[in-house]
Amino acid sequence: MTRKSWGYAADNGPSCWACLDPAFRLCGCGAEQSPIDLVEARVANVPSIRFEYGPIRAAIEDTGRTVQFNSGPGRVLLVGSHRYELQQFHFHHASEHLVDGTTWPMELHLVHADRKGRLAVVGVLIGEGEANPAADLLWQALVDEPESLGHIDVDPAALLPATKRAWRYQGSLTTPPCSEGVSWIVLADTITFSAPQIAAFTNFHPPNCRPVQLLGRRSLVIG
Repeated sequence: MTRKSWGYAADNGPSCWACLDPAFRLCGCGAEQSPIDLVEARVANVPSIRFEYGPIRAAIEDTGRTVQFNSGPGRVLLVGSHRYELQQFHFHHASEHLVDGTTWPMELHLVHADRKGRLAVVGVLIGEGEANPAADLLWQALVDEPESLGHIDVDPAALLPATKRAWRYQGSLTTPPCSEGVSWIVLADTITFSAPQIAAFTNFHPPNCRPVQLLGRRSLVIG
């Protein structure tokens, strides 16, 4: 029997993922799944985070579920002294994480991996407000090269808020196979895109967000 491709429609969306492929079973039974509602976090003394970003030549990939920008080597997230290298970044609408029950128009995920392949994902919540010049650059590349998509020169730091206070917890990928063991860092400060910039992304993809999952026995801290 041919397995059905996963997506976000009624017949292949998040409520169906665990049934579409045995490899996706954690989507239905995992105990440390993402995203979550960021509420009642404990204030904690946590390792500092530092972004050693800079301009990259990113390969643009339309995955069929989002638009992904794949990074070359050399762009680093430091959590304390632990080094993670940026692999790719992509967008969801609406936001996947909630803040005390509140949904944001979009969310950016910056996916990093350390030398052992362990993942750290930085989430940036995006509200509606002033335009972000970096978003114009990203979306224009999609318009200019709709077939080949190609590459774009961009600095991911332009998509980060000024302050780095963040919620932190252990979770999972928010897409199949919903693998766990992912270190999540969701920045408490936000960025804004203009209403036209948000609408421009929704023209490329329908809503692509997974509903929030139970925190369970995990710890959610902020610092």
